[in-house]
Amino acid sequence: MPAEIATDRKLFDLTGKDCLHFLQGLTTNDMRPLDGADGIVWAALLSPQGKYLADFFVVRSGGRLFLDIAAGLAEATVRRLSMYKLRADVQISESALSVVRGLEPPPAGALPDPRHPALGWRGYGLPGGAPVIDWDAIRVTHLIPESGIELIPDDSYILEHGFERLHGVDFRKGCYVGQEVTARMKHKTELRKGLARVRIAGEAPVGAEITADGKPAGTLFTRAGGFALAHLRFDRAEGEMRAGDATLHLAE
Repeated sequence: MPAEIATDRKLFDLTGKDCLHFLQGLTTNDMRPLDGADGIVWAALLSPQGKYLADFFVVRSGGRLFLDIAAGLAEATVRRLSMYKLRADVQISESALSVVRGLEPPPAGALPDPRHPALGWRGYGLPGGAPVIDWDAIRVTHLIPESGIELIPDDSYILEHGFERLHGVDFRKGCYVGQEVTARMKHKTELRKGLARVRIAGEAPVGAEITADGKPAGTLFTRAGGFALAHLRFDRAEGEMRAGDATLHLAE
């Protein structure tokens, strides 16, 4: 499968001696593995109320530090990070390099996507062509949310969208913005809602309300063939559900 340029992503250079310490205090994941070693960490930025604002990859590659983020979230996220940095020695500037991604085999300099092996690898400044890979099918198969689709700013909670399973949150790293709410959801409550894979027959648009016995049960998101991702109330998702003209059932 050829490498492709990720036209839906933006890349930023992170420079300054305080970058990792700065991100450590703001994001859901541990940045210390990137201190002096190449690697890639997936993390989220949350509101003080614990709601998702953005997710991104922080990457050390070839001695440089990068922020790899969905294009639609880039401007607001860089603005928010700039607001938080105060006097920290941190500079964020758009990079001239492209984000390149692909499946096996990875080229020299590529890094494995930390969320799931099925997502292949990511590279920066490597050669690549036009997008050809059906990432939606991969995401639906492996229950992986996407920025701006399943992950909705100021609405989503990361634990309901699989961030723990996908290595996007560290519960031992210490404080960060939104940490208290996230920790409480992890340790003191049982999740009653979450991302699930459903079988679907019939037509319904992304964002359609899902009902069960006439009661609201969730929201339909990415579809790939006869399966889709949905954010569901687990107590209403056992039997047949409806969305638009489609019939849904939880997938095994």
